[in-house]
Amino acid sequence: MPDIQTVLMLLGFGFLGAFINAIVGGGGLITVPALLAVGLPPAVAIGTNKLAAASGNLTSMLTFLRAGKVDWRLLLPVLPWVFLASVCGAIAVHQISPHILQPLIVVLLIVVLLYSLWKKDLGHLQQAVVHTRKRKLAAAALVTGLGFYDGFFGPGTGSFMIMALLFLGMDFVQAAGSSKLLNLTSNTAAMLTFMWLGSVNYVYGIIMALAMMAGAYAGSRMALSRGTAFVRILFIGVTSVLILKNLYDLLR
Repeated sequence: MPDIQTVLMLLGFGFLGAFINAIVGGGGLITVPALLAVGLPPAVAIGTNKLAAASGNLTSMLTFLRAGKVDWRLLLPVLPWVFLASVCGAIAVHQISPHILQPLIVVLLIVVLLYSLWKKDLGHLQQAVVHTRKRKLAAAALVTGLGFYDGFFGPGTGSFMIMALLFLGMDFVQAAGSSKLLNLTSNTAAMLTFMWLGSVNYVYGIIMALAMMAGAYAGSRMALSRGTAFVRILFIGVTSVLILKNLYDLLR
């Protein structure tokens, strides 16, 4: 059993990570380093984080769903593909290093950040977008690719999913809520794969999961009450931190 200091660390960082993740994604930036800091090997830390994050994503998704901020009808057809892609990503991470993706991820995060700063009205209001077959196929391909990325590597997945949903005409709150359905699907798939591969510490994962459920609920409620302007500001802030963290890892 972990000592009291380890338990408090898992609870504290789990709550904070899930709180931020529920609003704009990027919670893994906090929870994975915390699991590494308590002594878990990298692969086990990632797998344990998937276990804890799945409970947090379920909590926040249900909170957004009750508020009518999850477009499950639009996303339902693509969920099986996101699930399968995430399984493939989780298997691939045991074969090759995820660090080969890091330079590309930094570039994509910078593009997301610059576009969000330039397009000041992005996500402020829900827009009437015609969902043509071509647009739906492009969106399905994009979120399926993000499912693979979430199983393989993970950091920034929430931000990328929110940006993809913004292009479908959603506002920031609707995109944040709907992204949780996608994130829950990819998280669950990766979690089951890491369990199958024996890369999950269940004691640490369950402790952190309890804190993440509370953090996810608090973060979801804040996003719903504070509205799109608040979510946009936090989205820009978390994306900036993700860029700095990935650049630091590359340079180190």
